[in-house]
Amino acid sequence: MAIDYHHLKNRPFAPVHQHYQARDSMLYALSLGLGNDPLDAAALPFVYEGMEGGLRALPTLAVVLGYPGFWARESDTGIDWVKLLHGEQRVRWHQPLPADCEVVGKSRVTHLTDKGEGKGAIMITERRVETAAGALLATMQQVTFLRGDGGYSQRAGQASDEPLPPLKHTPEDRAPDFTDTQVIRPEAALLYRLMGDYNPLHAEPAVAAKAGFERPILHGLASYGLVAWALLRQCAGFEPARLRALDIRFAAPVYPGETLITEIWRVPGDGKQYQLRARVAERDKVVLSHGFAELA
Repeated sequence: MAIDYHHLKNRPFAPVHQHYQARDSMLYALSLGLGNDPLDAAALPFVYEGMEGGLRALPTLAVVLGYPGFWARESDTGIDWVKLLHGEQRVRWHQPLPADCEVVGKSRVTHLTDKGEGKGAIMITERRVETAAGALLATMQQVTFLRGDGGYSQRAGQASDEPLPPLKHTPEDRAPDFTDTQVIRPEAALLYRLMGDYNPLHAEPAVAAKAGFERPILHGLASYGLVAWALLRQCAGFEPARLRALDIRFAAPVYPGETLITEIWRVPGDGKQYQLRARVAERDKVVLSHGFAELA
């Protein structure tokens, strides 16, 4: 079954209602490694409710809220879901996330771009996370590479959208302005899967081997959260409300137990924009690239 442009663009998604609590906010932060150092005072407000001012939520908690599930594998989509890849994640925050809140996730397919037969297609899924009262917290765009679905627009009645503006390479002519190093715990993927992504690729060695990996890999959105924490630590004084935008491309898998080095460049101008990438020290390999962030 081939994908149908009009069906996917108009596919209905039921709103996802979710009440996350303080325990969920703490577990999310712990899954990213906050609290690994018991003397790290800056991390404590995200993992312990007893600090002055109360518990705080990391902004990237938004990526696991109101999630509609792995809907691409449902039979009506026509997607060759075995071959899809999560290519990029783009998020805009409209206000800080509470540590305890009832939210609604509203999803829709906004773009479907045909790259050609044998070259795949690009699908953009937008998710808006709102409070139960209707206040918009975050808008997310998930860029998915449909490797097995290129050429669909050659059939009668099909169409292809213009892609999103491409993300930019990080500077090659100068050293980063900030460098942040994080050691990923060996059990990080097993903790992060409790956020709702139970793909066995992140847990079972046999499944990972069949997919071509030497061992279970870390979730892409977990590495996204790690980069965001590095940015808050290096450039935003640990203040979650300052993060307004973060876009990143997933360039290569990350393994639990590796050391993630995030490199950050200031964008000339008003001092609010940054470019970034991340690499793993053990393999000296870039794993997240084309990063862009904006701070308040």
